[in-house]
Amino acid sequence: MTEYAITFARSARKELESLDATVVRCIFPKIEALAKVPQPAGCRKLRGERNMWWLRIGDYRAVYAVYDDRLAVDIVAVRHRSKAYE
Repeated sequence: MTEYAITFARSARKELESLDATVVRCIFPKIEALAKVPQPAGCRKLRGERNMWWLRIGDYRAVYAVYDDRLAVDIVAVRHRSKAYE
């Protein structure tokens, strides 16, 4: 089975670093799982975007891009649901 490389945008990395450690422990395994299945059950495509998806992780949302041609998943944002789509 092919695994995708996970990369983080600088802004997404900063957002993760600002979160409480208990929240990060819940979020990080879900993000790591995207390496095996980049569009898991429950993920949704962002309207108007070609390869952008979002995944619900509790009260947080991970917004990410999937590049099948180079086997990469780029995490663009990890935000609370009230600010996820700004």
